[in-house]
Amino acid sequence: MTVYLASQSPRRKELLASLGVTFEVLPIEVDEQIQTLEGAEDYVARVARDKARAGLDTLAQRGESGALVIGSDTAVVVDRDILGKPTGYDDYADMMEKLSGRAHSVMTSVALATHEHIDVRIVTSRVVFADLMPDQIRVYWETGEPADKAGGYAVQGLASVFIKRIEGSYSAIVGLPLREMAQMLTAQGVPVWSGALASV
Repeated sequence: MTVYLASQSPRRKELLASLGVTFEVLPIEVDEQIQTLEGAEDYVARVARDKARAGLDTLAQRGESGALVIGSDTAVVVDRDILGKPTGYDDYADMMEKLSGRAHSVMTSVALATHEHIDVRIVTSRVVFADLMPDQIRVYWETGEPADKAGGYAVQGLASVFIKRIEGSYSAIVGLPLREMAQMLTAQGVPVWSGALASV
């Protein structure tokens, strides 16, 4: 059974590869706009599900069936506000000011879909930021790293110096919850680490 990752994120690609799974990347486009009155959990679950389903639709158009498609989405949440990718410096700076010196949640969903079934899991982690100085916020933006990141920062990148504490799944914060992903794949008969994690 062929496994597809419906994402162009290099971070998700690296994380999935770390499980020893053979897969192909399937670029897709879905609507990632937050809907009216949509909560963070509903939002990340919907986007992950839509990505997986869009991947199945793309494969069906190619005449391919019997595949597994993985979709995933991550949202940074503070004061019930969902922080997406910054639209520019001002938007990014507002995000950093909201995150500075306090805790926030990072929600990551992963969907594993076949033509018969779709399994969705959501993992919520907590990240505590140190107090940020204006110069730090400006210089970090100038590195280019925040531009395409949910919440305007990369936990695995230069922003690691901002982080005082993490509670929960580091891999989920980066973009793909590996424990849950391993469980979902092995349940579908896809071995990870050559089957070594089948009982996790």
